[in-house]
Amino acid sequence: MSSDLASQGRQLAKKGVYVQLLVSLILIVVIFIIQKDYTTAVVIGCLSFIVPHGFFAYWYFRYAGATKTNLVVQSFNQGIKVKLMLTVMIFMIAFSQFNTHPLPLLGAYSIIMMSQWVAMYCIRPRS
Repeated sequence: MSSDLASQGRQLAKKGVYVQLLVSLILIVVIFIIQKDYTTAVVIGCLSFIVPHGFFAYWYFRYAGATKTNLVVQSFNQGIKVKLMLTVMIFMIAFSQFNTHPLPLLGAYSIIMMSQWVAMYCIRPRS
């Protein structure tokens, strides 16, 4: 029963991640064609949102139901903390190890984040 309660949210989260992956792929191909020097920065920028957000979506939808309210809240809080830490770690690695250009990296991060917002608005269940 509890898996039925969270299944709609899980499906919506999966669709959102798929949209992010598609937009990332299109963005990477376009940047590769236009400016090859920025490709690494764009790939890392896309990954810096998709990986932590995918982990958060998995972590958040582990529990469902009225009897597991405390677990849902706890997993949300833990998931958002881990998402933030993963994002910071990916940015630290990008700037220290890969010496990436900041504008393409942050631009790709922003575009993927906005694509997720638009995707959630467009694919949300209508009542």
